[in-house]
Amino acid sequence: MKKFIGDKAFYRTVFRLVVPMIIQSAITSLVSLVDNLMVGSLGTESIAAVAVTNQIFMVFNLLIFGGSSAAGIFTAQFFGNGDDEGVKNTFRWKLWFCTIAVTVGVTVFVTFDDQLISAFMTSSEGADIALAAKLAKQYMYIMLIGLIPFSFTNVYTSTMKECNKTFLPMISGVVAVLTNVVLNYTLIFGKFGAPALGVAGAAIATVISRFVEILIAAIGAHTSKDKGYDFTKGVFKKLSIPKELTFGVLKKGFPLICNEVFWSLGMTLINQAYSTRGLEAVAAFSIANTINNLFTMSFMTMGNAVAILVGQQLGSGDMEGAVDTDRKLIATGLMGSVVMGIALILAAPFIVQLYKTDPSTKEIATGIMTAAAFFFPLMSYTHCTYFTMRSGGKTFITFLFDSVFTCLVSFPTAYVLSRFTDLTMVQMYIAVEATSLIKAAIGTVLLVKRVWVNNIIS
Repeated sequence: MKKFIGDKAFYRTVFRLVVPMIIQSAITSLVSLVDNLMVGSLGTESIAAVAVTNQIFMVFNLLIFGGSSAAGIFTAQFFGNGDDEGVKNTFRWKLWFCTIAVTVGVTVFVTFDDQLISAFMTSSEGADIALAAKLAKQYMYIMLIGLIPFSFTNVYTSTMKECNKTFLPMISGVVAVLTNVVLNYTLIFGKFGAPALGVAGAAIATVISRFVEILIAAIGAHTSKDKGYDFTKGVFKKLSIPKELTFGVLKKGFPLICNEVFWSLGMTLINQAYSTRGLEAVAAFSIANTINNLFTMSFMTMGNAVAILVGQQLGSGDMEGAVDTDRKLIATGLMGSVVMGIALILAAPFIVQLYKTDPSTKEIATGIMTAAAFFFPLMSYTHCTYFTMRSGGKTFITFLFDSVFTCLVSFPTAYVLSRFTDLTMVQMYIAVEATSLIKAAIGTVLLVKRVWVNNIIS
């Protein structure tokens, strides 16, 4: 058991890194739950409109995450090796990537707005699909403004975390989500003299909170004298990036970027398959996902810990230490997932009663949450395995392991079940999630063979 359980020093290091991230994720998830409840009080059409738009934006969000993560593999190893200039160059790479991504993303969303929204709208008894589509378009156009601060916040906070600085990202995130919930209450329902804007108010609140977050993160990073923020010193004196690093990030990062894009597309198609069960299913899935995120953040944060701590050890050349740390982090995540799964099973029937939606939506949401709780250990294991491969620069393997699997196994399963069977939404969800057992088996082989134990900056 000593191979899987660390000493006090190990857990001090881990908790010092992950606790701020867990706090940030917990508050974000709680606020998302509150926001979800506020929008849900407006009716099934409103919650479905927000859910559909956020599902569409997920592709863009994960593209940004993928680009930052591609450079972040190098950031963690540069930081572990004490190379400050290397960290600055990866920061610049992220800036360029996000600028291009925002330009392309806004163009696509404006050009294909109606087609993207209508793909997720399936009529069902008692729901006004035309109203839901109108609200979704309204929400989308306001949220487009928030893509800019969202993207550049990711540049700053991801670099901070890769340099072991998780407190400032936590502060900026917490202030942003608290700003969001106050403005949501004010603008959705027309409190404190403000107009009642409904779904549009929710979008405006989110955009403002994102500008608050980037201001706190950027100002805090540039004014801090802590060594972990040295990457900000003189970082804008030049915007050029060494050719070898540019191609190095592209070589290692391109599969990772493709992975995020294709994984998000695969998940979007899976959710579109779920939407064939009606607007109630869309609303129920949104409710369940919001609540599930609240319970998964503690053990899913271990993936970030793997990427940072294992990546730094690989960069410093401590290969056996990296293997040992990785094994213990995976075990810690699994233990946390079991505890959270039990908690969700007990809480799910009561949480859904907070929503002012129809009984069928509540029943579907409860079923999805209960099923998800049983899959928590599997989610934790495959999540940490993915980040293990990524920490050692095995991005093509992660591409096959994650997005190719989603597109060639999980999505076809969802598609066939949605078009050719009468299975309920919950039954479809269970079948699709069960396909990850195959992924877990593949991941175990890759872990044991140590194909990920690499130093990519030497």
